Amino acid sequence: MPAVRRPKNLWSIAVVILVGIYSLYFSWLTVGVHRGLGSSAYDFGLYDQGIWLLSRGNSPFVTLMGRNLFGDHSSFILLFVVPVYWLTSSTSVLFIIQSFALGIGAFPLYAYSRRALNSDAMGFVMAGAYLLHPAVGLTNVENFHPDAFLGVLMGIVWWSALEKRWNWYWVSVALALLVKEDVGLIILPIGLWVALRRDARRGLWTILISLGTMLLMFFVVMRSFTGIAFRNSWRIPFGGFSGLFRVAFRQPQELWKYLISDERPTYLFQLLTPTALAFVIAPSVALTSIGVIGANLLSTFWYQHQIGYHYSLVVVPSLMFGTAYGVSRLPFHTRKRVIAAVAVCSLAFGYWLSPLPAARSSVGQWSASNPAVVAAHELFLTIPDNAVVSAYHPLTAQLARRERIYSFPNPFQRSLYGPDVFAKGDRLPFADEVEFVMLPAVLDEEASEVWSKESSEFMVVGSNAWWIVYKRL
Repeated sequence: MPAVRRPKNLWSIAVVILVGIYSLYFSWLTVGVHRGLGSSAYDFGLYDQGIWLLSRGNSPFVTLMGRNLFGDHSSFILLFVVPVYWLTSSTSVLFIIQSFALGIGAFPLYAYSRRALNSDAMGFVMAGAYLLHPAVGLTNVENFHPDAFLGVLMGIVWWSALEKRWNWYWVSVALALLVKEDVGLIILPIGLWVALRRDARRGLWTILISLGTMLLMFFVVMRSFTGIAFRNSWRIPFGGFSGLFRVAFRQPQELWKYLISDERPTYLFQLLTPTALAFVIAPSVALTSIGVIGANLLSTFWYQHQIGYHYSLVVVPSLMFGTAYGVSRLPFHTRKRVIAAVAVCSLAFGYWLSPLPAARSSVGQWSASNPAVVAAHELFLTIPDNAVVSAYHPLTAQLARRERIYSFPNPFQRSLYGPDVFAKGDRLPFADEVEFVMLPAVLDEEASEVWSKESSEFMVVGSNAWWIVYKRL
């Protein structure tokens, strides 16, 4: 086989530069969106408040959503972020962490691909294909999600499993399971793959650990915080698990109609085609993602079968490593053609869907110098750091670092608050404890109706053409 791995240092340097450009660009982009009031309580402010509370030694009960941070999702990986909050007061730091966690995910893929394909250049293409995948770029601009850590952690899981680096494997598996309660849906099939293809004992232990962790997180941790083990049962079609199984066995045509509805085929096309479907050459690695993909397709929650949301990120490493694994089975001269096809598909889908420079997709216009943004920051100074606040939701992301803050109309009228996110309409019992309220100068009809019932208890302490700050009398 031709020796084509020279000069390897230049290709490795190129990957480092590529990852650096990606991470810095998306850091700049997402921080800019945040500073331009483009982030909100869901899904940034709630994480910022929870981690800030932990950094101060407090219980992370997040008042922006009315749940404990670890009762919403068992994202104990966020404990590793707490020391960063001791070192900086920037409210943008989570966006920078997210961008680098996603970007660095290209390194383990490059490390495996260059060896498996016997080509540093092909390894570079695979690293670039990962960074160009729409699910990676779009996750990066979807506020903040702990799932971003899976970009690098799942990459290390696969690299270490394929290369039999078992110390790295166990560390990365353990950390990945700390990202979210349902990560076992991808770790468990990886354990099965390891058992069948690498080491039976280690694979079986992986299956047991991932299953045990999921059960622990759902039925002990999350239930202890919220009283509910699984808050998203409403996402299961046909009335829940029993209805789903009944339809699957008795009316499979109805299940098929459901699976091809609401752009689900388009979602599959956008998720899989950036790899040029090269993983089908030897599909065992990529097939470990079938559980997560199936759950996304089955879900009644529209976000889960749209490429623009973070639910797809966890499967990208499996698809990319599966692509390299499959291509490595081909003769060397054929590999080059297939990797060229991967490069073309990645570039095409990156241009079409990823929020990259000069690409077709964008994240809108958010500027910290916009007069409305500048005006908002001026009025933030009128609100004491220890005050209990209710604010318009894009403003909460800027004010989240306090013990009690609510996303208006909470707590005056319940909305997306508490363990049951569908509960709404009632006035929460602690509404009279709110000291400051910050709202747009012009309210929509629904917000105006809520505020008209409360405004007599407040006086204006700051206002401009865009915003008004009220203080309780």
